[in-house]
Amino acid sequence: MNFQEKYCIKTQQQDETARLWQYIASRYFQALDLPMQLLRLNALASHSELPKTAVTIGNFDGVHLGHQAMIRQLQQVAEAQGLKSVVMIFEPQPLEYFKGYEAPPRISSLREKVEYLTELGVDYIAVAKFDHTFRSLTAEAFADILKEKLNAQHLVLGDDFHFGKNRQGNSEFLRNYGFQVTNLSTIALEGERVSSTRIRQTLQAGDLALAAKLLGRPYSITGRVQYGDQIGRTIDFPTINVRLNRHKPCLNGIYGVEVICETESLRDKVKHDHATKTGIAGYDPTALFGAGHVGTRPAIKQAHPEWRLEVHFPDVSANLYGLLMRVTFLNYLHGEKDYPSLEALKAGIDDDVEKLLEFRRNHPTFPF
Repeated sequence: MNFQEKYCIKTQQQDETARLWQYIASRYFQALDLPMQLLRLNALASHSELPKTAVTIGNFDGVHLGHQAMIRQLQQVAEAQGLKSVVMIFEPQPLEYFKGYEAPPRISSLREKVEYLTELGVDYIAVAKFDHTFRSLTAEAFADILKEKLNAQHLVLGDDFHFGKNRQGNSEFLRNYGFQVTNLSTIALEGERVSSTRIRQTLQAGDLALAAKLLGRPYSITGRVQYGDQIGRTIDFPTINVRLNRHKPCLNGIYGVEVICETESLRDKVKHDHATKTGIAGYDPTALFGAGHVGTRPAIKQAHPEWRLEVHFPDVSANLYGLLMRVTFLNYLHGEKDYPSLEALKAGIDDDVEKLLEFRRNHPTFPF
């Protein structure tokens, strides 16, 4: 990977991190009744004034059933010992630092991780900037950070947890350092380990129902509506372009989706903009059903293609730019296709939309 490619990927991650801190400041820090606090680990001083804590550490990509079990164990330990709970995550994820675009696709953006972890009721989320300095830490220096910056007393870790330069450290090292350590065994579903890797593979295979079981919720992507190239308008299929906030997603193809606006009722918004074009109702009272496309532009050859999430709402005419949307994936129709002309593209989209509307008619209640 050349400098420009690696710079572009890291710049996207930095933009997402900056937007997240602004979002958290407005949503959480100004709401004093919400207990969660987001911490920049790199900005914390040594011998910080945090209360004594129980800490778990990892990528938490997807915040899936295994992660949820880890956090329940963390909270039980914290409550029993009078400690505060801390989840420490890395941004970017380590393989994204080492491999850039070739790293595994992301299940969850940083914003999504923070929202899911907050819903689980943790006291603190500590975000560690994974860079050259951090990846060069010895096991001893890493343990010092846990002790001095996070005031960690007890660690809850996976049974294969390693850390520090060249993965020098493990649970036994941390016990010898002076921490109490609880190791959590693997969580399984239908006889197989629940892991981020398994969920990526499940999503890539289009099995959205199994992915929902592994995650403990239907799979969704949250992002703000941004300007696209507006090709859809020229063929009578206008779309919203939802920012992905990841180097590449786990999905690729055409999907039936439910879209919720995080700041207002989407159904009310489109009705306000055009009283007679109110779209197809979603399952949530505020949501709309649509045809979603996740993919690249096959006709444009790029070394590292630009991934997009676009949603077409049948029978809608509304200005949705700038709104924060949560797109939940309900039905996988087919993979991405390379059409030879705009006419063929239009015919293909028309057929896809009709099939997805039939899916919605055949599923009056949420499909899984």
